[in-house]
Amino acid sequence: MTGSTQKDEIHRQMTDAMKAGDKTRVAVLRMFVSAIRYREDELGHDLTDEEITEVASKEVKKRTESIEAFDRAGRTELAAQERAERDIVAAWAPVQLDDAAVDALIDRAIAETGASTMKDMGKVMTTVMAEAKGQVDGKAVQAKVLARLNG
Repeated sequence: MTGSTQKDEIHRQMTDAMKAGDKTRVAVLRMFVSAIRYREDELGHDLTDEEITEVASKEVKKRTESIEAFDRAGRTELAAQERAERDIVAAWAPVQLDDAAVDALIDRAIAETGASTMKDMGKVMTTVMAEAKGQVDGKAVQAKVLARLNG
């Protein structure tokens, strides 16, 4: 028993991609399975669906950072490849919150922590990131919190 329906689905999709001859999808799903196994080795147990979602979120973040770097360097073909890979793995990542939801989380965190100066930024970030659980980009949250506490 694997203990994870997501892991079973990933393997099923990888088999389907092999049968369809979709080399890109097979390669990306193999990499994803490898990242899951690596995390399982780190933790010493089979990952739960929630933990697989965390791995997917990290993989999506890596690719997003690569896309930004490739775009800055004018390497559009590599950026396009990373986008395709990100889109495949994103199916298992948490849905990202929209700006209004992020703003509401920040407002609530500021109210809960009583934050009023930049010294309180850590408290606000910790509260928001714990509540959002991979559904927000930390850099974007940091920029918004900076603006609120400076403004």
